[in-house]
Amino acid sequence: MLHLSHVSFAYPDCVVLRDFSAQLAPSVALVLGGDGRGKTTVLELLAGVLAPDAGRLQLGGVFLDEQPEAYRQQVFWKDPRSTAHDALTVNDYLQSVQRAYPGFDEAVLADVMDGLTLGPHLHKNLFMLSTGSKRKVWIAAAVASGAKLTLLDGPFASLDQASINYVLQLLTEASSQSTRIWVVADYVPPSDVPLTTLVNLGD
Repeated sequence: MLHLSHVSFAYPDCVVLRDFSAQLAPSVALVLGGDGRGKTTVLELLAGVLAPDAGRLQLGGVFLDEQPEAYRQQVFWKDPRSTAHDALTVNDYLQSVQRAYPGFDEAVLADVMDGLTLGPHLHKNLFMLSTGSKRKVWIAAAVASGAKLTLLDGPFASLDQASINYVLQLLTEASSQSTRIWVVADYVPPSDVPLTTLVNLGD
């Protein structure tokens, strides 16, 4: 369970969350909002990358403000715009994720790599990939990580229709899981995916 208790966060020109409380159980939740409304910011708060102005976050009995590293070790989060791993090959990046997450599942990774047709890119450096292919690498790593809290920012952007359909299938399956919390941030709800929590930041 992820507990958010009276969480607030604001930029000088934009209040993102004000005194927000919620409990997220294993399933799929959605952070919904228009451009510049703070969707990525909410994911960064949940990931422990940003500290809230007020309030507390607790994941699996661990409070972010008390044990930040133990909290973050339970979370998979990758900003899709990141260039931090660009010098690595896809295979090397995925191996680094495997080392970081004890629950990493190689069989799941193989299935997702096949479903997203990433096999031909395994030995390419990340900087060589298209925006869509790079995003698919983040998704494959997220799904295989086994992280207790998995955060996906705009997972459908720049994807081909076959890959969009596959990710929708993954999220539909995730909605009935009993061990992992998935939070998706996007402009519109993912089609036909059951959602347990909606954080609506407005247009």
